[in-house]
Amino acid sequence: MKIPLLQRKESPEQAGSAQWPIVYQVASWCLSYPDDQLLELLPLLTDALAEQPGSRPIVLLRSVVDALRSGAPDELRHDYVDVFDLSRAHTLYLTYWTDGDTRRRGEALAAVKQLYRDSGYLTDLHGELPDHLPIVLEFCARVDHDGGRELLGRFRGALEKIERALRERRSVYADALAAIVLTLPESDTNPIAPQQTPVEFVGLEPYGPRLLPLQPTGQANRR
Repeated sequence: MKIPLLQRKESPEQAGSAQWPIVYQVASWCLSYPDDQLLELLPLLTDALAEQPGSRPIVLLRSVVDALRSGAPDELRHDYVDVFDLSRAHTLYLTYWTDGDTRRRGEALAAVKQLYRDSGYLTDLHGELPDHLPIVLEFCARVDHDGGRELLGRFRGALEKIERALRERRSVYADALAAIVLTLPESDTNPIAPQQTPVEFVGLEPYGPRLLPLQPTGQANRR
């Protein structure tokens, strides 16, 4: 679930495509708010990563999990809010990097939400936008690996920009971003996050609830 960063020349194939669902799921949890439920999962994440060959993404994710396990819960929560909620420099809402808070972003959010609908899985809403990186990662891991990875690829430039900002801050979360990037193909066509995102506050409320892929349509919600 955790992906090591350095040596970007390592190809996705070298990172081990069979590990990608694990990488995406662990990274999703690592980048989620560290509430009690998540902190209780950390030993299981350590065990899951220990069962994987030591590819760079796995090594990177181990460092994140280890850091979370060694941190005091209150400090972890304060740091998470400070890093991701109080600074746009590290926001995990992917369409913000390409569209800012504009009407165009509403269309981008709708496209992400449509991808989830087309998968045939029910969605559960918990107060987040559908482009929140942990949600996209869980979709990749649990529902549609190819479609989710293609979506991540569109935002590779944004992911790299977030990683750089986190490294400048010396945040361990940078390793989780690095792990994700290592699973994506190199491409000159991926949109690069603009130096300054446009701001145009509009009604994005319809896209506000958190969207998590849970289970095939027609089955009861497990959460």
